[in-house]
This record gives sequence, C-alpha cells and structure tokens, in this order.
Amino acid sequence: MNTDVAPRLGGWQQTWRSAAAAALGIAVWVNAGVLLPPGHAAEPDSWFVTGDPLIAVGCLIALLWRRRFPLAVALTVTIASTASILATGAALLALCSISTRRRPVEIGVVVLAYVTASQFALGLYPVESSPTARSLQFALPALSAGVAVAVGMAIGARRVEVRSLRDRAESAEREQAARAAQARALERNRIAREMHDVLAHRISLVAMQAGVLDHRGDLPAEDSRVLIRGIADGSRQALEELRDVLGVLRADPNPPEPPQPSLDRIPELVAEARTSGLDVTLATTVTGTPSDAVGRTCYRIVQEGLTNVAKHAPGARVDILLSGTAGDELHISVRNSPATSAIPARTPTSGFGLLGLTERIGIVGGKLDHHPTPDNGYILTAQLPWPNHNRHRGM
Repeated sequence: MNTDVAPRLGGWQQTWRSAAAAALGIAVWVNAGVLLPPGHAAEPDSWFVTGDPLIAVGCLIALLWRRRFPLAVALTVTIASTASILATGAALLALCSISTRRRPVEIGVVVLAYVTASQFALGLYPVESSPTARSLQFALPALSAGVAVAVGMAIGARRVEVRSLRDRAESAEREQAARAAQARALERNRIAREMHDVLAHRISLVAMQAGVLDHRGDLPAEDSRVLIRGIADGSRQALEELRDVLGVLRADPNPPEPPQPSLDRIPELVAEARTSGLDVTLATTVTGTPSDAVGRTCYRIVQEGLTNVAKHAPGARVDILLSGTAGDELHISVRNSPATSAIPARTPTSGFGLLGLTERIGIVGGKLDHHPTPDNGYILTAQLPWPNHNRHRGM
C-alpha cells in the first residue's frame, strides 16, 4: 500500500475545506482593503478588485488536485498568492495539506515560499504602516504558517495511526480466516481418517466372507445364508459410511459428526467379527472409564487388529486382552494364531493402517508394537496413558 497517497475526498469534504479557505482569504482581503487609502479599493479597474480575486479563484480551483500532486499544487498556490491577498486562505490550506505528508524538506520549501510571497503581496498596495506593523508583516505570516504546519502534521499522524489500525484489523481478520480454514481442513481430514478406518474394517470383513464362500463349497445352506447376509449387511454399512466420507470431504459446511465409538463399543465390534466368521475371544480387566480420546484410540487399535487378521490370516484364532486402571496405563493386546485357510486374493489397501495407528497413538502419548510370534502368528500391542482426572479434581 502506498502510504504517501491520501484517500480521495468526497464532495462535501472538498466543499467545506474550500469554503473555509475562501472565508479566511476574504477576511484578510477585507482587512487589507480597510488599510488602503480612501477610494483605492473602490476603483473598478484596480488590481485589488479585479486581478486579486481572479487569482484567488484560480488557486481555490487548483486545490482540487492537491492530493494527486501535493508538492506541485502547494508551490503553485503559494507562489500565486504573491499577487493576491485573497489567496492567503488557499495558500494556508495548501501548506496544511502538504504538511500531512510529514516530509520536512517539502514543508520547509513551501513555508519559505509562503512567507516570501506574503511580503511581496503586501507590497502590491500603497498601505502605510508603522514600524510596529512592519515587524508584524513578517511575524504574522510565519505564525500562521506554523499553525498550518502543526495542524497538518497532527492530521497526518492521525491518518497514519488510523491506517495502521485498519491494516492490523484486516491482517487479524485474514489470519483468523486462515486459522479457521486450517481448522476446518484438519477436522475434515480427521473425520475422513476415522471413516477410512471403519471402511477398511467393513470391506475386509466382506472380502473375508466372500473368500470363505469361494473356497468352501461344502458349507451347509444355513452357514452360507449367514455369510451372504453378513456380506449384504457389511456392503450396505460400507456404502453408508462412504456416503458420510464424501459429505465430510465436500467444501460445503460439514454435517454433524456422528458419535465416535469408544471402549464400551468393543464388545459390539467383537460380536460383529464373530458374525463374519472370525474366531475371536475378548478378555478385559479394565476398571473405570478412560477419556474419550483414549477410548477411541483403544477401539481403533482393536479394529485395526481385527482388520489385519481378516486380510492376512483367515481362519486364525484371535485373542484380545484389555487391562488397565485410571492413574496407570491402558494395555491392549490383539494376538492371532497362524492362518488355517488359504489367503484370498489381495484386497486393495491404502498401506497406511498401522502407520496411521502409530500417529494416532502418538497423539495421546502412547506406544505401539507389532511383530510375528514364534508360532508364526502375529501380535499387536499398545500402551496408552490413563491419567486419573478424578484424583486431580479432589486435590
């Protein structure tokens, strides 16, 4: 932004400033007319009556461009006021305007031109003055110039302060808008990641059930119907969750986020895995209810473990162990035996399951470990901090 260019004036602002300059010039012009010899001011062809007012009008018109060409207009008006006492008000307005720029060299040049012009302007007319009046002939222009400069400097300082406050307010608004946009993007990514975990789990179970149907042609009709029903239900739920993901990723305002599963939903997750054909056992010695963040993370760990078993170890037995108490840690273990049936065709994956899980656990300050077991199985373990908030509130 160019801080040297003052904002343009409206019609009313331009009018009252010009009127004030004209009124001041008329006051000085009338006072000079009183001091002229009798009959001189009344002569219709005298410079006082004809040329002086014309130059003053020209100076007032030139002031309309003082903000576009500040120095040129100020010098032109002050030099022109040499031949016009009536242009004194216009010269002072030009001096005040140039002073708002707060440039000492420019102000000094215009002040010198104004004071010098005032001495020549008084010499145009046969005004008899005393020694005291002659001393005021220099002091009064210098004093009026000083007042005009002081007013202009104050206006310029105020203008800079207002501009600075406006710029800071606009900058703060931009920063706030950027932070809000970033927060919305992070929230959309977080929700999408939650939905990705759920979708990966659903699709893995559907793929496992379809693989069982493909490899086991000797299944009883009832077992086949159970698997087909599970595929239908899992596909429907996956479509619904995919629709939620697409809604989250749109640029429109986010729909209300559904409640996220926590520790208390793990038995439902295990029951769903059993319905899909996994052999899962759940043992828990957890006492108390952890925070939402810890509970959601625990749920996602178990979900990721079951998803990986469905993908890479079909037919394996899965043992889930949960233990912990407030003030200590929440321990999660998902252990599976070797696969007992052929691994179906590879299900497309993102490859970020365990990586995303590591990031999620790191956010809550926990630890994750996963590795093969000596019996060719696999184990996934995690430790999550579980602060005792009730104890802190009681202290």
